[in-house]
Amino acid sequence: MQIYLAPMEGITTFVYRNAFIRHYGGVDKYFTPFLSNKNLNYKEVNEISPEHNKNLVVVPQILTNQSEVFLSIAKQLADYGYREVNLNLGCPSGTVVAKKRGAGFLSIPDALEIFLEEIFEKCSLEISIKTRIGMNSVDEWEKLLTVYRKYPLKELIIHPRLQKEFYEGTPHVEVFRMTQERLSTFPLCYNGDIVSKASYDAVTDSLMPVDRIMLGRGVLANPTLPILLKSQTPESIPNAEDIKKFLAFHDEILEGYRELMSGDQPVLFRMKELWAYMRKYPNLSDKQMKQIRKSKRIDEYRSIIATVLGCC
Repeated sequence: MQIYLAPMEGITTFVYRNAFIRHYGGVDKYFTPFLSNKNLNYKEVNEISPEHNKNLVVVPQILTNQSEVFLSIAKQLADYGYREVNLNLGCPSGTVVAKKRGAGFLSIPDALEIFLEEIFEKCSLEISIKTRIGMNSVDEWEKLLTVYRKYPLKELIIHPRLQKEFYEGTPHVEVFRMTQERLSTFPLCYNGDIVSKASYDAVTDSLMPVDRIMLGRGVLANPTLPILLKSQTPESIPNAEDIKKFLAFHDEILEGYRELMSGDQPVLFRMKELWAYMRKYPNLSDKQMKQIRKSKRIDEYRSIIATVLGCC
């Protein structure tokens, strides 16, 4: 089974990816947070730079509804040595959708087909797609699937939710199963709500055999999850050695952002954003999280983290 790490804007950056592979691993392919500028900016170049992604299998993701933008970014990626690119048709954010990008592009399937026709004709890289199953109704998936199957996709990563559902409710696993039964022209990857061994079993038991899955929030909440799923090891409460390893992982991320950013506040903002997900692994209380959120300086933050994790 292949395990992918989902792209999460501001979260699964090259700093996080490098720390993750050194301390945990188990991920076979990493997808970058989306690129959207026709001419890659400094931040985007940092993300895709081969120097920052050594020993990682990385696929850059593009967010756009303009073929000329997609092709310009793809050409730059090819110059950096990339051979595959991913198209984001899954982001449910209101600001993204309002511009008919991400999942919003699904609302105009005819325009999407014209876009795909052009990029598959002119792009020198292999193209995969990460998609939702529609905007407002699962009935939309029929037409979208008809569009996708016309093109030689590297793979289709399906998050079986509608845009309007964001990350709420239960994924429409039956839609993924139907797609498995009807589509054999390119590989399918399942994405959505696999956050534990139990949830993995619940999803895969209702599907035909799945040889690739994408994890997002589940990895952030439990960095051991990819190895647990591959080894079929039972989940357990982290012990003292596990917390020590987690602290080393955390410290490498912190130092990575300190090297990248200027000043305490940008670094602390990024770390606090991560803790919204990471808190589940050491099972931090609301009181402990409040302490972390209130920190104003890195030295203060370090002291709080040492105390908080020392109590776990």
